[in-house]
Amino acid sequence: MAKKALCVGINDYPQRGMDLKGCVNDANNWASLLAGHYDFATPDVRVVLDKEATHDRVLKELGTLVAGAKSGDIVVFTNSSHGTYLADSDGDEPTYDEAMCPWDTEDHPLVDDELRELFRNLPDGVRLSVISDSCHSGSVTRAALDTPDDRRVRFMSARAIGREEIPDIRRLGKRKEKFPESGMKEILVAGCRSNQYSYDAVIEGKPAGAFTHHALAAIKGANYKITYRDLHSQVVQGLIDSNFDQEPQLEGRDDNKDRQIFT
Repeated sequence: MAKKALCVGINDYPQRGMDLKGCVNDANNWASLLAGHYDFATPDVRVVLDKEATHDRVLKELGTLVAGAKSGDIVVFTNSSHGTYLADSDGDEPTYDEAMCPWDTEDHPLVDDELRELFRNLPDGVRLSVISDSCHSGSVTRAALDTPDDRRVRFMSARAIGREEIPDIRRLGKRKEKFPESGMKEILVAGCRSNQYSYDAVIEGKPAGAFTHHALAAIKGANYKITYRDLHSQVVQGLIDSNFDQEPQLEGRDDNKDRQIFT
């Protein structure tokens, strides 16, 4: 049984005023957790940061993980970065696609369609966990908030990367589900709803994603033995208690949700 992971973190964007602070720490912390507590060999945990995390590099690394995986293998992908939404161009989504923002997102955003196509080819029996700490939110601004912990949203507007704006997705209502959870091979833990922000902040003196910070704390508090369902529940409550207006999402088949994380 092989265990492999890709941990991506992007603080330094080429667009003016778009830099974040906690994403690189997030990526390194997830990598350390996997190597230190879940028996991932250090060489099998790839960490890709800042300008190295281009669209093509991330897809290439993910493609290698998926292509080389066999039944019984454990594969983990964590991403901490800006997120965005784009006007849908192929009709598979009503109105918009969600996207992660690689370093070169102005030219090549990483759209959910690309990830879905990649994961669809996952061999049966491979256990893939995706942890996403970024925004897919409907606002045209990404300004830092005036707070003691230097909160800023991990969201890059379509306009900031020269793409077509669409109406505020918070006013569009719930999207019709075209790809049901029952058909997902992967388990996805996301930092917020599709119409919310995920926050970047200074927490306990260190920059971090609010979701990632509380997820790592919950895992440690459970002595590293916790199901995805329980992890989700604890992180939701932790963010509420810390006054972060974001609601993490857990998506996948029920049997995967009740599995111990990273097993």
